[in-house]
Amino acid sequence: MLEESRDGTLMRIFVGESDEHDGKPLYQAIVEELRAAGLAGATVLRGIEGFGKSSVLHTGHVLRLSSDLPIVIECVDRSERIEEILPRLDTMIVDGLVTLERVDVRIYRAGETA
Repeated sequence: MLEESRDGTLMRIFVGESDEHDGKPLYQAIVEELRAAGLAGATVLRGIEGFGKSSVLHTGHVLRLSSDLPIVIECVDRSERIEEILPRLDTMIVDGLVTLERVDVRIYRAGETA
């Protein structure tokens, strides 16, 4: 787990909402993989509009409702932990994008659980 005031890496994974892996939504399979690997945490964000390499516009507008909206999964952890999971993600992602950037983690803590 990350400690306070450490350099880390932010990984962003861009996939489509309709993408699947082993019969389940790809974003869900990725989050499960990140959790099983013990990464610090992950967040899934659903986009309202976007396009990728194919330039096909995916949108949530009522007149042009898409069933394949953009999904972004963000995960922050130590660089070496992110690097360790990349080969597994490479086998899971058929159509998508993964980016990495350095981040300065200032606060990372969990509240008390009841």
